[in-house]
Amino acid sequence: MAVVSTEARSIFEVKDMNLWYGHFHALKNLNLSMSKNEITAIIGPSGCGKSTFIKTLNLMVNMVPTVTMTGEVNYNGSNILSSKIDLVNLRKQIGMVFQKGNPFPQSIYDNVAYGPRIHGIINRKKLDHIVESSLKDVALWDEVKDRLSSNAMGLSGGQQQRLCIARALANKPEVILMDEPTSSLDPVSTLKIEELITELKTKYTIVVVTHNMQQAARISDKSVFFLHGEVVESSDTNTLFTNPKDSRTKDYITGRFG
Repeated sequence: MAVVSTEARSIFEVKDMNLWYGHFHALKNLNLSMSKNEITAIIGPSGCGKSTFIKTLNLMVNMVPTVTMTGEVNYNGSNILSSKIDLVNLRKQIGMVFQKGNPFPQSIYDNVAYGPRIHGIINRKKLDHIVESSLKDVALWDEVKDRLSSNAMGLSGGQQQRLCIARALANKPEVILMDEPTSSLDPVSTLKIEELITELKTKYTIVVVTHNMQQAARISDKSVFFLHGEVVESSDTNTLFTNPKDSRTKDYITGRFG
């Protein structure tokens, strides 16, 4: 059996990365890698840099005028911190889902078709196929196929979040970033989203920020523990939760702080 090297499977390689908001040093000397078709959970207490970090992976953090960064964030071998990067193409390949479902105030169909239209797809049959396949991927098609022209704001919270994931999938990304995707959902909807995330990793690489350590343990292959803008520990999830190397990791996962 051929052995696949870690580098060959790596999709993100972060090397000596630092980020400042003005004079505030928010992320400090980050070094970590993330693998293709795996779920990586970013855990840590509030204010530790989790959301800032995930927004560096598709450079959404650049929307903050005072941000400066050094080091490397390599995506498929290319440093996206380079000034030559095509942001539109990058964000097409690396989709983002936020804490709360944020559908556009338009039809369910138009929400999913929005991205493909922006990228030049106007053929109705192609759009129909993209909308149907994207909604099927998030197990929403059967619930909404008879009301695609209805306003998406009428969906439940859990349905809105799945719609937003479908909207991200419609661009055919390689990576999906999720920032606390279940924090505003009830337990039943949370379970549906967790099951969906687990299923999606067969097609996509997923990076998910979560405060919920039980959630990280349930769904992720790898976990990264952030504290005060630094990576304290990074390993496969089972090892990090059962045999952490750093006492700060142990204190956090056993509930002594955070």
